[in-house]
Amino acid sequence: MERPFVEISGVAMRYGGVEGTLALQNATLEVAKGEFIAVVGPSGCGKSTLMRLVTGLWPATAGNVVVAGQEVDGPLSIAGMAFQNPTLLPWRNIIDNVMLPLEVVEPHRRQLRSQRAMYEAKAQDLLKLVGLGGFDKKFPHQLSGGMQQRASLCRALIHEPALLMLDEPFAALDIFTREDLWSVLQDVWMARRPTVILVTHDLREAAFLADRVLVMSSRPGRIIAERKVDLPRPRNLDTTYQPEFVTLVHDLREHISAARKGEEVVNGH
Repeated sequence: MERPFVEISGVAMRYGGVEGTLALQNATLEVAKGEFIAVVGPSGCGKSTLMRLVTGLWPATAGNVVVAGQEVDGPLSIAGMAFQNPTLLPWRNIIDNVMLPLEVVEPHRRQLRSQRAMYEAKAQDLLKLVGLGGFDKKFPHQLSGGMQQRASLCRALIHEPALLMLDEPFAALDIFTREDLWSVLQDVWMARRPTVILVTHDLREAAFLADRVLVMSSRPGRIIAERKVDLPRPRNLDTTYQPEFVTLVHDLREHISAARKGEEVVNGH
């Protein structure tokens, strides 16, 4: 059996020393290579902390984090990240913003000067994939919030990361833009098949995008439930009205409601 691409075993994370806040405790999960999972849970349950541990931005207080068979002991060059705010550099045009990771991540950093035309072509292809063809020379202030988030997604993908980490990437957008970007993200994932971990408060978003949805407890966070999404791809907005989809969202909501009260659902699922 192939080893999971991401392995988190008994992880704890405490901020502020021995008397500080315990954000995670005994958090354990596995993600297969090429799988798309979503992590949901009550506010403050440690979802974003989990993201930072997986990408090596913070060290765990206890437990093990292994990615691609290697224990994580620092920032991962094989990971791409997109956040709630697109954080595009206002003085760079869109294509230069998209190409920013290439100036940092090896081996692309060494190759960028001699192969710039090739990398620019890759950036153009990504922009076209997310519906931003022809906007490469625009600046962030000339784009809508949804368009900026599309560019941010391209930036996260430009160095072809094996692992894509998404921390509430669409939370600041209106519902119509958000739903449009669900389909964009699904198309990107189906075309490139990176391993994806999405953190979101939106249960419909989780059910629409993921192969599996993991539910976290209240702080200190740990995984208390897992639901497989048995809906065919590609999914579209009609999928969100299917009985199986609605039932899944209600089930996830029940688990989170119980988690907020410090309980766990025991219903045979």
